[in-house]
Amino acid sequence: MTFKLNSDSRIPIYIQLKEAIKLAIATGQFLAGSQLPTVRQLAVQLKINPNTVSRVYLELESEGVLSTKQGKGTFVKDHPKIDTTIKESSLNELMDDFIIKASALGFSPTELLNAIEKKMKRSGDV
Repeated sequence: MTFKLNSDSRIPIYIQLKEAIKLAIATGQFLAGSQLPTVRQLAVQLKINPNTVSRVYLELESEGVLSTKQGKGTFVKDHPKIDTTIKESSLNELMDDFIIKASALGFSPTELLNAIEKKMKRSGDV
């Protein structure tokens, strides 16, 4: 699993990584019980500070998403509510970003709703 982080983004790297892991879990790329790369492995792969990865793992563990077993690694927690929670959290963040950008471009709430409905009809999701 490769995570895409944007060093030019205004969003801090640790938040990008945290959301990327949550998204990977929500989309089934990491299943319950799956082992994540070690802190060092992921830091080297992403070319970021190991403390950043460690911080993300600790936060996700405190949120009940991950579980660390001393000497064995970090794993996706086996809990059915996690997928729903992660999906809702990811959707909220996507919507926040979308609304901020669309508002900055001058779109009204009605225009946004109409555009979403139109797009979903085209894709066959409605």
